[in-house]
Amino acid sequence: MSPKTKKKPSKKEEKTKKATKEKVKKKTKKSPKEKVSPRASQLPPKKTKEKPTKYFEGVGRRKTSVARVRIFTQGEKTFLVNDKTLEQYFPTFELQQTVLAPLQKMSCIDRFRVLVKVGGGGFHSQAEAVRHGISKSLIIFNPEFRKKLKKSGFLTRDPRMRERKKFGLKRARRAPQWKKR
Repeated sequence: MSPKTKKKPSKKEEKTKKATKEKVKKKTKKSPKEKVSPRASQLPPKKTKEKPTKYFEGVGRRKTSVARVRIFTQGEKTFLVNDKTLEQYFPTFELQQTVLAPLQKMSCIDRFRVLVKVGGGGFHSQAEAVRHGISKSLIIFNPEFRKKLKKSGFLTRDPRMRERKKFGLKRARRAPQWKKR
């Protein structure tokens, strides 16, 4: 017999090989109790879903600013704008008063936790958008507030926006300088 050709195993040998492989598999198979890895005890416990807190949402707009305002009746009474405090986000007293005006008008500053996401425009525009959003969410909270807030002008969406630039001009209406000679 040459070294290149190998002897083919008989049927009896094949059966014994299969039987031994199955025995090995049965021994290595883990029971349901053993499936838990030893590191699983070190992992933190899974968090259970907390009951979602009720909130009232309003969207306020001014120029190109958009503010999504959520008013929570429960929890710590804070005022966060883009994950910053009101004083950090709107540093001037005038802008802070603009934002808080609807809550002061309805005398419920300390009643709510307010979360605001605002973007676009400048600081003044954003402050007025937040004011508009707070007013809308207060109406959802209590429809009786509508009359007072409407009279104060907090529910009216200020439509004044910057005019778009036109082609052939420098700005919306500014024409290029004309030269006679």
